[in-house]
Amino acid sequence: MAADLDRLAAWLRCPVCTADLRPVDRLTLGCGNGHRHDVNKRGYVALLGSGTSHVGDTADMLDARERVLEGGAYSPIAAAVSAACSGEHIVDAGAGTGYYLRAALPGRPGAHGLAMDLSAQAVARAVRSSDRIDGLVADTWRPLPIRSGVADVVLDVFAPRNLPEFQRVLRPDGRLVVVVPRADHLGSLRETGTMLDIPSDKADDVIHASETLYALLRREHVAYDLPLTDDLRTALIAMGPSARHASRHTAEPVTVGSTRVSVDVLLFSRR
Repeated sequence: MAADLDRLAAWLRCPVCTADLRPVDRLTLGCGNGHRHDVNKRGYVALLGSGTSHVGDTADMLDARERVLEGGAYSPIAAAVSAACSGEHIVDAGAGTGYYLRAALPGRPGAHGLAMDLSAQAVARAVRSSDRIDGLVADTWRPLPIRSGVADVVLDVFAPRNLPEFQRVLRPDGRLVVVVPRADHLGSLRETGTMLDIPSDKADDVIHASETLYALLRREHVAYDLPLTDDLRTALIAMGPSARHASRHTAEPVTVGSTRVSVDVLLFSRR
């Protein structure tokens, strides 16, 4: 446990005073200013601070996501993410269950990642999924309790983006990998009214918002048709924000037999 705690602490700074965190005892991290933070026995730490108003994914949403991802439905996206990543220290902001982070970690034994998510349940699953993943419960919209310049890559897949903070935690030659859906992503399901609409220019918005902090190196469109079983169809609807907004009183059951997966994978360098 001590070695794992050292590795976890090496990512982190105190959310109260921004001083570097160090192991204090077997299940506690602390800074030189006396602030202490308990580490969960599963090996992750919650550094939310006060004032967080956002809500993390529920257990049902995470169960649905695992059915989709571990079943291979989004494996071409994971392959594109892996190809865009380099280096041995990867922070996944909005990591969920750790699926994309595991794909992004290279085969070298020294490579490891930090799974950061607002949902403690998600972080617990990510940490449990690989001994090369450390866990952090934190709010992406707030100053990140992560040390400056510790990451070779920041990964953001279908997740909120704190672009200035991502730049801060990246090394000078670091890379940012962002995955956003296109307007036609899962279009046949959206046409049934069970899922939220997607803006038509989401990738362009990210590129425009990032231009003072990052240089766009590559934009890759990943698209393919996905056959749907009843379980996969239900899980796709239930795994994301649409699960909170879709009507539970649809006039007819959703029976579409396939859908289009369509995303942009954006690779940026840090300016």
